[in-house]
Amino acid sequence: MTEGHGDDAYRYAGRIRHNFSSNIYSAVDHSGLMSHLAAIPGLLTEYPEPEPLALATRIAAMLGVAPGEVLVSSGATEAIYLAAMLRRGMRSAVVVPTFREYQDACAMHAHELTFIPTLAELPDNTDTLWLCNPNNPTGKVTDKDELINCIEVHPSTLFVIDQAYEDYCTKPLITPREAAGHINLLLLHSLTKRFAIPGLRIGYAVACAGLIGSLRTLRQPWTVNSFAIKAAEYLINRHDDYRIDADVLHREALRIAAGLRALGIEVADTDCNFLLCRLPRGSAAALKDYLANRHGILIRDASNFESLDRHYFRIAAQSPAQNDLLINTIEQWITS
Repeated sequence: MTEGHGDDAYRYAGRIRHNFSSNIYSAVDHSGLMSHLAAIPGLLTEYPEPEPLALATRIAAMLGVAPGEVLVSSGATEAIYLAAMLRRGMRSAVVVPTFREYQDACAMHAHELTFIPTLAELPDNTDTLWLCNPNNPTGKVTDKDELINCIEVHPSTLFVIDQAYEDYCTKPLITPREAAGHINLLLLHSLTKRFAIPGLRIGYAVACAGLIGSLRTLRQPWTVNSFAIKAAEYLINRHDDYRIDADVLHREALRIAAGLRALGIEVADTDCNFLLCRLPRGSAAALKDYLANRHGILIRDASNFESLDRHYFRIAAQSPAQNDLLINTIEQWITS
């Protein structure tokens, strides 16, 4: 789905000044990281590890799991495609609307695919269940106890749970240790989201050693480059310097929601920093084009999510001043 993601600022020739299209809070100072990477000898001229096992060991120690229970990936997306490859030709269910890469990965690997609105609709014969939690694009969190109960009630189903936005919500989620203790659970994480480094594709998966071992047999060598590895090491060692205030961002998201609802726009409830919105008339594509070209504001046209239509768009809270600007410019588009 390379044409369907948010953050497509490259289409607008440098005109974007305010980016609401990615679910990442973008006001992060990376000058220290850039200086660190620039000072590492051989970063450009030497190969990285074929598989980043040293980084996996570092992450495992941070999480309190065994090194064999962690797989470092080129963003969470690589782990999604490896899981789909592992389950090739099997029956998959996807809780929608959600991140399109699950169904794209399933299609690539010949899965028999079913879309379901909630976990309660999970077919008994499902081989793999795909769930984004917190969910993209709605921002809703599936209750942890409900999810663990479902995992235990369906021991023959592999649950692939994508927690890429875990640092942007305050509700309890499944922990890495809990994931490693279930043979039918694969938990995905994104350092891209945690540290606002989407240009460096870096994430990791946690599961029992047997499942991680099976995924390792499928991966290509050198999928994670030297810059991503060294950046991840630097950022993990300075974890507390990159704090995400999920409460503040959630309050800003709720304030944006109130402002948009006053304009007649439907806004789904959220547990995170981002919002799924539906226009009463007009298309998300037209609104996106207006905001980008007239005001340098980028939003996410959400019409290509399964079960959504042309009226849907997604935004993520930024600074209060930027959020006020967004509400005001959307009001101008609606009234015009």
